[in-house]
Amino acid sequence: MGDDAQRYGGRVAHPTRPPWARTFAEAVWFPAALFLGFLFCFAPALHSPGPHHAHVVVAGRAAARDVDAVLKRTQPGGFDVTAVARASDARQAVRDRTAVAGFTTGETGAPGGRGAHPVLFVAKANGASLEQALTTTFTRLVAADGSATHLTVRDVAPTVRADRMGTTLVYFGIAWSVPGYLLATTLLRATTFDRRGKLLAIAGAAALFSVVGFTVGAGLGYLPHNPVALFVAFLLTTAVATFASGLAPFTRRFFPAVGMTLFIVLSIPTSGGAAPAAMLPTFFQYVHAVIPLGNAVEALRSALYFGGAGMLRPVLVLCAWIAAGIALLGLDARRHRRTALAEAEREIQDPPTDDPSLETPTPTALPVHRHRFGEPEPDLLGTVTDPHGRPVPRALVTVLDPGGRQLVSTLTDAQGEYAATGLPEGYLSIVATLPGRQPAVQQRPLRCGAVVRADFLLRDREDAPGTGLTTAATAGR
Repeated sequence: MGDDAQRYGGRVAHPTRPPWARTFAEAVWFPAALFLGFLFCFAPALHSPGPHHAHVVVAGRAAARDVDAVLKRTQPGGFDVTAVARASDARQAVRDRTAVAGFTTGETGAPGGRGAHPVLFVAKANGASLEQALTTTFTRLVAADGSATHLTVRDVAPTVRADRMGTTLVYFGIAWSVPGYLLATTLLRATTFDRRGKLLAIAGAAALFSVVGFTVGAGLGYLPHNPVALFVAFLLTTAVATFASGLAPFTRRFFPAVGMTLFIVLSIPTSGGAAPAAMLPTFFQYVHAVIPLGNAVEALRSALYFGGAGMLRPVLVLCAWIAAGIALLGLDARRHRRTALAEAEREIQDPPTDDPSLETPTPTALPVHRHRFGEPEPDLLGTVTDPHGRPVPRALVTVLDPGGRQLVSTLTDAQGEYAATGLPEGYLSIVATLPGRQPAVQQRPLRCGAVVRADFLLRDREDAPGTGLTTAATAGR
């Protein structure tokens, strides 16, 4: 019997998933996604940082060939070597941010000769860990060559005293980036803001965050006093918040996972903090080149320590994120307009049926007095009196439709008068009753715009023995 109960149409019906399993899956999928994101982003990117295709320039073609051969043998894939004409060119390449290091083996015309003093040009502003890796690599290279006694290291872009590791810009970048994503999530609940209002709110918050962050950083000595940082900070917060706001309508319930993956899981390990971009694996270098946080860090480094060299590209990337966010908001607005137009066309082709319950007036008793402007006009009115012509107060008057359904009931006032409105067209039955008196009934047709009057005479019961009801013929005035 149990097997037959699970069969339908010749197939065995699988039991439905238990409610607890679905609840567990809905509760766990987001933490699980973040767990896997941290596992496969932070660890692979930062577990063993080292130069990956770091661009180095060497003064002199012959010296560049020799250095390239040694580095390919000792650290394959670690460096890309390019030759320049002079030591000054090597230094300038680092200042221009076209290379992470410049190397010269000694005086011009005697590279590699005895008594030469090799010089390595580096920039601590690119990160102390990269500077240390470059210094270690070229110190070993010079020692293995044996032609020079020591390596001279010159920092062409030193950081401020409070930023000895060259990583403070990353922390400020995170402070300007993550709140931008959170701002987008909170604006989802700001239903009183339209798209323009949300963009203005993003711009206002970004300006506030940039001013406060720069003021704190410069005041504590963590940042140089260069107001260009305000511009980059504003772009970063605006880029993250605008793109996240545009992304939310398309990702719906997956928005938190997508947003945190983009702006936290992928952004922080590729930002250039714990490991500068040149020390990241190739895949994460590509991520660093397109993610807002990484580009903001590079723009800040260029503006604050390199005289603006190499700043244009990361600024354009941040602007591209802002443009993409605005485009997504525009697409969502267009989608809503098209949906609204489609619904309007459907209503024109198939107009909705009227709901009688919304348009039919409700039968209601009215107080009897001179009609005032704005008050409902009565459809039915009348007076109830006794055989002596005196008004009968508190007599019950009930109005019935042709099917016998009660429409409204009311009590007469001190003058024996009553009134009602909101009655449907057609024949109405009006019944007047009072304890101790003979009931009376009348039937009256009600037409649109007309007022029906039904007066009643209620006799004592002993005056009409054997009579169950006084009819309109005997009761109407």
